[in-house]
Amino acid sequence: MEWTFRTAEEIAAALRAGEVTAVELADEAIARIERDDKAVNAICVPDFDRARAAARGADRARARGEDRPLLGIPVTVKECYNIAGLPTNWGMPRYRDHMPAEDAIQVSRLKAAGAVVLGKTNVPLGLQDIQSFNEIYGTTNNPWDHDRTPGGSSGGSAAALASGFGALSIGSDLGGSLRTPAHFCGVYAHKPTLGLAATRGMVAPAEPALPVDLDLAVVGPMARSARDLTLLLDVMAGPDPLTLGLAYDLTLPPARHERLRDFRVLVLDDHPFIPTGSAVRAGVHRVADALADGGARVERRSPLPPDLAEAAILYTRLLFSGSVARFPVEPPEQLRARAAGLGAGDQSLDAARLRAMVFSHRDWIEANNRRELHRHGWRRLFAEFDAVVCPITPTPAFPHDHNPDPMQRRLDIDGVGHPYFDQLVWAGLATMPGLPATAIPAGRSPEGLPVGVQLIGPMFEDRTPLRLAELLEQKIGGFRAPK
Repeated sequence: MEWTFRTAEEIAAALRAGEVTAVELADEAIARIERDDKAVNAICVPDFDRARAAARGADRARARGEDRPLLGIPVTVKECYNIAGLPTNWGMPRYRDHMPAEDAIQVSRLKAAGAVVLGKTNVPLGLQDIQSFNEIYGTTNNPWDHDRTPGGSSGGSAAALASGFGALSIGSDLGGSLRTPAHFCGVYAHKPTLGLAATRGMVAPAEPALPVDLDLAVVGPMARSARDLTLLLDVMAGPDPLTLGLAYDLTLPPARHERLRDFRVLVLDDHPFIPTGSAVRAGVHRVADALADGGARVERRSPLPPDLAEAAILYTRLLFSGSVARFPVEPPEQLRARAAGLGAGDQSLDAARLRAMVFSHRDWIEANNRRELHRHGWRRLFAEFDAVVCPITPTPAFPHDHNPDPMQRRLDIDGVGHPYFDQLVWAGLATMPGLPATAIPAGRSPEGLPVGVQLIGPMFEDRTPLRLAELLEQKIGGFRAPK
């Protein structure tokens, strides 16, 4: 029996029943990678010898009567996570040979749960793109259409899952980096509530692996089924034992409902800054219709959502002020001169990006204060609704675009060009206030490309959008392997 596209839950049951061994699973996954990854280029750092050794250890552990959540299950890890003995360079040539001394906390949790790590998956330079290509490892292609991107920055992980290279993967999300690749490749991903899963060791090369509290950025699971997301999130979730873990244990509240007809859902598909392409709008409507058909209360208008335009501006300011601090794009004096030349009435996202690049600490505090007001607005909304359904990006996967100046790139939405980074506004809707969001498949475009949507839930109630994702998977179907 071929196990390539089986879910982690199915594989775990088969392992417990003795229908397959961890060694057989690892060998099958490795053979598929060696056969098919030349065209996709998802696995940038293979670790096959250690994977086979880990699989043998998993089989011995099971023979001793042990059972762990991921015991013997083949997985991949996004390149940006430290793994002792493997390079971690974030695609940056000057750190090509950077070799961390110890595993990231999430890699340690994977291994403690019994997972067999096959290798690391490709990323964009510095994790700073909606595509996945860099000078060291080259370009990762979308398994559905090799002329298109799998998304970024967890594009290698999404492409690996869609190609059958392991049952699970872990990624990270700051600008939709879990959700956009899932949407582009037809798989599942979950952006956890900010701070829910410890991030130590998911760190730029040459920086110390400290237990810091990141702003906006999270780490999270990717899979080929909604239930597998929950399985992997339960392994990943919890505070860092060096800080909050000294005092706190994690207990997530259960999902608000177990039946589709009990959910109250708000559907959003229009944004003031960017149109929603016809293929993505059709995906949102398909999910909304399935919810209504299942008896859920579905609303398409409400006065409760925080102002989407202000939310996009705030997200842009917080995102780009942090990004330029870590990865300068040009000398500060040039940025300040350009920002000073903006008209006072220019409230475009391009202007917000430029102003954010020269933010003062006072500017950031003011933006953060506005964010707290938005968070409170979301609390009011989730007193009336259980989830929000909306796009992840306005289009399915777009053709590779390697223009070295991303500000010059254009995103084609139904034949009309738009600024490349404007597509981040939908991902930012959940990221800016730190809300959990689950990306699910929602059909195909007329060209046959995957289309996904996101289910945004209440803060620290991650099990609510995850349960809704499971129910929708039963209703409309889920992952399909590329032909």
